[in-house]
Amino acid sequence: MKKYLNILFFTLLVFNVSKAQGLLQKKEITFTRQDSLRGSITKERVWWDVLNYHLDIKVNPVDSTITGSNTIGYKVLQEYNVMQIDLQNPMEIYKVIQDGKELKYKREGNAFFINLLANQTVGAKKELTVFYGGRPRIAVNAPWDGGISWKKDRNGKWFIGSSCQGLGASVWWPNKDHMYDEVENMLISINAPKNLMAVSNGRLQNVKELKDGTKTFNWYVSNPINNYGVNINIGDYVSFSEKFKGEKGDLDCTYYVLKDNLAKAKKQFKDAPRMLKAFEHWFGPYPFYEDSYKLVEAPYLGMEHQSSVTYGNGFENGYLGRDLSGTGWGLKFDFIIIHESGHEWFANNITYKDIADMWIHESFTNYSESLFVEYYYGKEAGYEYVKGLRKSIQNDKPIIGNYDVNNEGSGDMYYKGANMLHTLRQNVNDDQKWRTILRGLNKTFYHQTVTTKQIEDYLSTATGINLNTFFNQYLRDTRIPTLEYFFKDNKVSFRWANCVAGFDMPIRITLNGVEQVIKPKTQWQNTNTKTDKTVLEINSNYYVASFNITD
Repeated sequence: MKKYLNILFFTLLVFNVSKAQGLLQKKEITFTRQDSLRGSITKERVWWDVLNYHLDIKVNPVDSTITGSNTIGYKVLQEYNVMQIDLQNPMEIYKVIQDGKELKYKREGNAFFINLLANQTVGAKKELTVFYGGRPRIAVNAPWDGGISWKKDRNGKWFIGSSCQGLGASVWWPNKDHMYDEVENMLISINAPKNLMAVSNGRLQNVKELKDGTKTFNWYVSNPINNYGVNINIGDYVSFSEKFKGEKGDLDCTYYVLKDNLAKAKKQFKDAPRMLKAFEHWFGPYPFYEDSYKLVEAPYLGMEHQSSVTYGNGFENGYLGRDLSGTGWGLKFDFIIIHESGHEWFANNITYKDIADMWIHESFTNYSESLFVEYYYGKEAGYEYVKGLRKSIQNDKPIIGNYDVNNEGSGDMYYKGANMLHTLRQNVNDDQKWRTILRGLNKTFYHQTVTTKQIEDYLSTATGINLNTFFNQYLRDTRIPTLEYFFKDNKVSFRWANCVAGFDMPIRITLNGVEQVIKPKTQWQNTNTKTDKTVLEINSNYYVASFNITD
């Protein structure tokens, strides 16, 4: 019966993969010039390095507008006199000033091309100020389809938040909206109604009361930050705080929630120091001690805003009360606190240069959930959790997207990506070495933007394994590699099928009750079994399929 079930599984697998690949061929993606302007390092971007921003804005809930300015400090890398600044419709740039002179510019969709009058000498550090305003896009389904969420709490007070990954920070403020170039530090000044509090990234420097009945909250970020990691949160907040004694000393942790939720937050947010303890163990020190760690209640599910992680998970364990793994382990922790905070290491510390490589953020962070479970509940629990996520894998398209057009790959970057890393851990087969590799990633690429190639090369070197075909299989192909095998004349023959050319991943199997590692290739190989009564079982921690083709 098992043989026929394997055959049925394999038949369905091949059918579904062929179907998926056929759909991909039929549905070719067409990209526009706007996609290229958003997603590529244009000549109007490459010549300058952004150093600092001062985003100074007034948020007016009554008419859903944001107005203000962004002063941009930059260093000249090449002589050129046209600068690209991004700001999405329906927002408008009103004027641009440099050295006291108003500059001319032209708009092409969401890109503004500013003509600079002053000589741009290589090595010079300069600045200009962009004045802008309008009604930014209202978030349709935050955080996935983002923008600004204009909500009200149960007491009728405004509850506002931004979310813009993928869509781009230029949906609500003007900037160099490409991930390859992170600003080194940033001052964020938010003017809001005086009966509300504005929370952003970094540390609160001061609050200024103005004569018009508003307050301006000045937040300073001292570490490099990506654009979508910048956020605003405005509400009737109260806060509480604690110090986490971490690897680099005392880490200030502050939690901002709507006042009616204070009691619930004090109970639920105990997962925050648990998270920090587990992730510092696995990944190394929290990357932003200078800017503190914050959890901020938001009017949507949550997002990994740097040092200002937003939270809307209803103060309950799981993902809105559900266990995504189906194992029970997912109800042992608050998904949003653990997952979104995990992004402080993989997204905010190590950041993709191009969203096509978004797996660097999501695969590692999705995998971090299982490491959290393992840290507190044991290795088998962590293994069960990550394997439980496989039911959500679609294998619909490659995990890596198209480069230079702001295009992310398959959502499989979450669950399949996590299981890819779990599979890689099996081949390392050394828990201390695996932990050293994960910590080494965050040390080697500390506060850097990276490419897939850099991560692949690092992992190949650190593991001592040539992982070229491994990553081609799991990141660039939709098929599940399948171990085909058959028994004959006291031997078992095996090979990899349904895979990329040259795929040669070793795999741990149990043969007649004895565990061993075999090294299949795409050509048939065999080993002695010493008996005609043979049972082969694949270690379930590998994300692969199997097919017994014995006559």
